[in-house]
Amino acid sequence: MQHRTGLTCTVATLIACYPALAQQPPARPNLLLQETVQGMPRGERQQVSVMTATINPGQSTVFHTHRFPVTVYILEGAFTLEMEGREAITVRAGQSMVEPPNVRMTGYNRSATEPTKVVIFYVAEPDTPFLDPIR
Repeated sequence: MQHRTGLTCTVATLIACYPALAQQPPARPNLLLQETVQGMPRGERQQVSVMTATINPGQSTVFHTHRFPVTVYILEGAFTLEMEGREAITVRAGQSMVEPPNVRMTGYNRSATEPTKVVIFYVAEPDTPFLDPIR
């Protein structure tokens, strides 16, 4: 009986010291962006790439297109995307966006002092280039 009392005391002590153990619901994801897109790869296999980039103050990307949609999540700063025939979009830290395929575009960090840091998610047919520069 002594052993059982000791175990009960240990469990009670854990719950008293760590109430989060007894009260925490299961972890769940927080939806940041959900968008229906066209132009995803349709082959039997796809290659998933996750990249990071830092865009320094005043810096821009090359003028380019993507063959498949690109999802961008802003970690720090703000990112302005200019797409041919569309309004410019500015996305700030904690926000995300989808860049459409086959649209001419370039991105900017318009800040004079703060870098922009992004995470980029790209799903494509294997060995597809991330972007196609426009000359």
